[in-house]
Amino acid sequence: RMAARRALKAVLVDLSGTLHIEDSAVPGAQEALKRQATFFDFLAPVTIRFVTNTTKECKRDLLERLTKLGFDIAENEIFTSLTAARNLLEQKQVQPLLLVDDKALPDFTGIATDDPNAVVVGLAPEHFHYEMMNRAFRLILDGAPLIAIHKARYFKRKDGLALGPGPFVAGLEYATDTKATVVGKPEKTFFLEALRGTDCAPEEAIMIGDDCRDDVGGAQNAGMRGILVRTGKYRLADEDKINPAPYLTCENFPEAVEHILERLL
Repeated sequence: RMAARRALKAVLVDLSGTLHIEDSAVPGAQEALKRQATFFDFLAPVTIRFVTNTTKECKRDLLERLTKLGFDIAENEIFTSLTAARNLLEQKQVQPLLLVDDKALPDFTGIATDDPNAVVVGLAPEHFHYEMMNRAFRLILDGAPLIAIHKARYFKRKDGLALGPGPFVAGLEYATDTKATVVGKPEKTFFLEALRGTDCAPEEAIMIGDDCRDDVGGAQNAGMRGILVRTGKYRLADEDKINPAPYLTCENFPEAVEHILERLL
């Protein structure tokens, strides 16, 4: 099966848990990324895209954080689930009740929100209280679509694992007897959208991430290969949670890069 695969043309890289955890880089990640980029520039026409479900901050703040950590990344290389959510809102021409962190709001500049007829849920710890959830509940009962930026169960913080937006989306789905439209990973459309403009088919792409279901499973369902790294939110035996299993499981991002440079080009 592998022999039939085409040459590698794109590498998609998750950010939180794969390259960094909050304000700490994964050891060796900056050097590995630099090495990969240099190799791709000179020896192979391979595109790098950074794909993230992060909804805690807007793209500008995220880029600033990564730059401070020593990562050489351009803004147009980052594709976020916030961007995907904004695209969907514009397409549907709806006014959302935005349950997102205030730091993510700049990515929705220009979207009217004064008379909400849709509910958008990201990671928003300050907004996940009874009154706000009840407001969202009532809007959905009145016919407003429920849009989940993603449905991650949990993510990794410096102080340990923390609840993601998934449980809150599931609560609204349960209470209103509706299904959310999910825009971020692991949705197939998210991965295909991230490849847009790269002249690369899914079979020519590989995804590196710490979330077995959302990063690796999602990418593999879209026709790509997936490398799972044992950093960030990874927990023992995560690789057994998806079928087919990850194409490869590595200790960390530098090891994944090593494999790509040695075996896949």
